[in-house]
Amino acid sequence: MKPRSAIKTDLFADEHHRKKLDSLGDPLADIELHIDFAALAAEVDRVAPRTVSAQGGRPPYPTETMVRILVLKRLYNLSDEQMEYQLLDRMSYKRFCGLANAANIPDRTTVWTFENRIGELGAKALFEGVSAQLLKRGFIARGGQIIDATLVPAPKQHNSRGEKALIDQGAMPADWKPAKRRQKDTDATWTKKHGKSHFGYKLSINVDKKYKFIRTLETDTASTHDSQHFDNVFDTSNTSRDVYADRGYPSEERAAWLKANGFRNQIQRKGQRNKPLSECQQRRNTRIARTRARVVNGGRFPHKSGVHRRHGTA
Repeated sequence: MKPRSAIKTDLFADEHHRKKLDSLGDPLADIELHIDFAALAAEVDRVAPRTVSAQGGRPPYPTETMVRILVLKRLYNLSDEQMEYQLLDRMSYKRFCGLANAANIPDRTTVWTFENRIGELGAKALFEGVSAQLLKRGFIARGGQIIDATLVPAPKQHNSRGEKALIDQGAMPADWKPAKRRQKDTDATWTKKHGKSHFGYKLSINVDKKYKFIRTLETDTASTHDSQHFDNVFDTSNTSRDVYADRGYPSEERAAWLKANGFRNQIQRKGQRNKPLSECQQRRNTRIARTRARVVNGGRFPHKSGVHRRHGTA
């Protein structure tokens, strides 16, 4: 006799799962409460108008759907390939993007093409639009600022040695046609972190401690040192004077500037050769790490609101 099982089959299982998800608290539903994605999509279309194809061509996905996908990409630090898989696999992602009942899901190429189309202007409009909406709803930067950097993956480029040499010199292979140039990302670089190689960009960000929203950001190649854009993302509007950062950011000049301008230095200390950290300094680092961990979780920022990316020459 077949053993009894608690598993039940139901034609309406998906609906039951949605209700269960709502009862547990879907974090993406919280984003819906604070962000007007229709307004964001309209602003992106204003600065990066959609191309009108000939009648009979395949229509594009709605801009709002693609904007929501980009938010998920940055929210969970996903590559285009990972984004495609998650859209197929995760109910909460499909529902957030308005694809719950869609037979076709945007694939990795569609995501890349949209992000490449809106470019720097579209990404900037998206970030500034989110920031303006948050401020309008009273989410001003509070509690201190946390400065950090995260790697944003880009599709790996399969260039020949000769093509790579030209790109490194700031040139473009003469035999690349315009369509191929649009598909090539010539700005992304390789870097190593914790012994693992990464290809893409480095996103330097400033997150407020209270609401955990990104307030300012700067994008550069992955090989740029984390501390390079500290000054560029520094937020003078935060209501607190506390400034948090990890051990990649300390310097005597930076500490002096923070003190002279009335900020409280909460940057972790870094031990030197033959001069290890004292027990007091180690305890201080641990305290700062605990504060940062509430916002930074394995390189992911749980409530981050910005989407930004550099693109190759078209």
